[in-house]
Amino acid sequence: MLRETDVLLDDSTINQITGKILGAAIEVHRVLGPGLLESVYCVCLRYELAARGLRFTIQQHIPIKYKEVALAASHRVDLIVEDLIVVEVKAVAALVPVNLAQALTYLRLTGCPAALLINFNVPRLMDGARRVINCER
Repeated sequence: MLRETDVLLDDSTINQITGKILGAAIEVHRVLGPGLLESVYCVCLRYELAARGLRFTIQQHIPIKYKEVALAASHRVDLIVEDLIVVEVKAVAALVPVNLAQALTYLRLTGCPAALLINFNVPRLMDGARRVINCER
């Protein structure tokens, strides 16, 4: 799916947006620390993203197709920032391979160029953050 933004998009744009998202996540983690539910971190992260002037959608429904058949099912993505970056918020002991697989699936389904997996249940937020690039674009 080719979007208008595909023509103008470059690595520096992705880096700039993901940098702002990570800055927002670091601020949330600095204030709250680890140990809370994902839902709490999501609300606070949305507050910080808005404070930084970033546009985002919450729990966007992603339609599911199976062999060219549109199913009556859909999936929800935690956040999509600036129509480009999928953000999946976690509060788990550690990110596991299925979390990466989930992010890659979200990228394929949305056509977004990048995703951030952010696990808030760590002593240092950047140890729980993972950037994922959509290589199918």
